[in-house]
Amino acid sequence: MSEAVSRWQDEFTRALDEHLVAGEEAALLGAYDLGRKALAQGLGVLDVATLLHEALLQACQRAQSPEESLRMVHASRDFMLECLSPFEMAYRGVGEANTALRGLNELLEEQIRRISHELHDQAGQLLVSVYLALDDVGRSLPSRARERVLGIRGLLDKIEDQLRHLSHELRPTMLDDLGLGPALELLAKNTSARNGLAVTVEVVPSERFSPRVEVAVYRIVQEALNNASKHARAARVAIRLHRDDRKICCSIHDDGVGFDPDAVLARGGPHGIGLIGIRERLAPLGGALQILSSPGTGTELLITVPCDATGVER
Repeated sequence: MSEAVSRWQDEFTRALDEHLVAGEEAALLGAYDLGRKALAQGLGVLDVATLLHEALLQACQRAQSPEESLRMVHASRDFMLECLSPFEMAYRGVGEANTALRGLNELLEEQIRRISHELHDQAGQLLVSVYLALDDVGRSLPSRARERVLGIRGLLDKIEDQLRHLSHELRPTMLDDLGLGPALELLAKNTSARNGLAVTVEVVPSERFSPRVEVAVYRIVQEALNNASKHARAARVAIRLHRDDRKICCSIHDDGVGFDPDAVLARGGPHGIGLIGIRERLAPLGGALQILSSPGTGTELLITVPCDATGVER
């Protein structure tokens, strides 16, 4: 038992003793409040279970007979349940929040897909119409005015490039049309051009997975590249995607400064939130994340998703 947990022992022991003597409703309300305070102070359900076990053990050791000891065990049941009920409520609340968040993520992903396609297709078609109209106008203008029209075409070219870039940043149409491998290669190319990272991609073999898996892995790699650039100060990143028996495996390895995963996840912050977000993307797919890193050694994220839990296309 850690020192932080052991400091609570006297309080739990005293509260249980009062309940065993009085057995009143007020004692049960106190048990709930005690569990709530323990939860707020960062104790886990196993910590509280250990404290309750020790408190009950001490009470039974003072019993005058086996019958009295058995009575104490039965009488402590409601007290223990009240102490643990805040943890049950918190667990259910987190589960409901995660379910709502996953639904929101899916909705946002669909909206991102729609906006990306609108930028790529509809805006592109409008620009083509503008090009044709300018050509038509330019033919009837004197040479000097025609040069100004050509300058406008140059501005439109830049707008078209920006729209294409925004579309790919939101969600590349290549992800829907050609699959995860080509989309990751495009992501690597754009990241290298924007941030100066040397990003390599290896996909073995190149095959299509279910849309949910492809979107999840793409977003995870996107987040990992963002972390490598902003936090790890890496120069090189290697991405490898392959299928291992019944698992889809993806490795993202950078040569950055590295970090202590437990410390980063414990204190939160942008880096920790990004890693938590990766885990949340994997959870509904039955996937897992392993973080291999320490200060000065770079970072490798190992992602696995079971094929039979993802609806992988065979």
